[in-house]
Amino acid sequence: MAKYLIVGPSWVGDMVMAQSLFITLKQRDKKAIIDVIGPNWSLPILARMPEVRHAITLPTGHGEWGISTRRTLGHSLRSEQYDQAIVMPRSWKSALVPFFAKIPHRIGFTGEQRFVLLNERRKLDKNILNQTVKRFTSLGLPKEIAYPPLDIPPPALNVDLENQKNLYQQHNLSNRPAIALMAGAEFGPSKQWPIGYFHTLAKSAIDAGYQIWVLGGPKDAEDGDAIAKGLGEFAHNLCGKTKLVDAIDLLAAAEKAISNDSGLMHIAAAVGTEVHGIYGSTSEKFTPPLTNNKTIHNLHLECSPCFKRTCPLGHTNCQNQLTPEKVINTLNLRSSESLL
Repeated sequence: MAKYLIVGPSWVGDMVMAQSLFITLKQRDKKAIIDVIGPNWSLPILARMPEVRHAITLPTGHGEWGISTRRTLGHSLRSEQYDQAIVMPRSWKSALVPFFAKIPHRIGFTGEQRFVLLNERRKLDKNILNQTVKRFTSLGLPKEIAYPPLDIPPPALNVDLENQKNLYQQHNLSNRPAIALMAGAEFGPSKQWPIGYFHTLAKSAIDAGYQIWVLGGPKDAEDGDAIAKGLGEFAHNLCGKTKLVDAIDLLAAAEKAISNDSGLMHIAAAVGTEVHGIYGSTSEKFTPPLTNNKTIHNLHLECSPCFKRTCPLGHTNCQNQLTPEKVINTLNLRSSESLL
């Protein structure tokens, strides 16, 4: 039985995809103990992963060095006597806690001169490990079979049906089948399908007999209002009204989810919802929704993917030229007569 301390990633989608690593470790050793260090927001997500024993919060902000905080946490974990640490981020600071915890075997990719902090540094061959999930999973495999890892298990988050029921009551959601829309773009506007296009899609879905749930954080509330404006009682803007853990349960109840390349898209995939992923400045080849129940929308313009936060050419054609009709035509919306 091996005991692992894993330093997790700092983004929602990446933390969801990290579950593929956790499942892989459990497949190789059913008795493995897995503890994960992550930001405070990640604790409810990690709690929905049955492979994880403990989720450990690192009380530092994103981008903050916090060396003394990391030293204190590392010292406090020495009594756990972990066998192995896996450091998923490539930063120098991310390797500090396992080092201070005196974990004998510390694995991560080469980066930022981590010669002392890690004692097994893996080369990151981006041509072979050409997806985020491949990179994560490879760190849990012996070197000889890690490039590339095969038969990667998809993430599978647990769903709380009681919380799901309470959310329906709390937000006065109807019994209509639901389509979830995730219009947020924290990375930047180059990843955002136009809000007006989401509105058009929402209207078509409601006319066909669905209800619409717009999901996101408080920053997305204004866009959510614009999407739901004038669409009546079956359009619900839930941005900022639900917690991240609630999004897991709502997405599990939705029939379909239409999303920019975002963390919520990966959550939808991890609960089995039919996912329609919209890509432009990023690529589904690198961060696809990890499900077979998906449709990818990408115009594959000559200028994309650019991986820029804002369009360097100033037109964002990769999003603007992907018309609502092109997405709506793939949704197979049933008529209101067959739904009601």
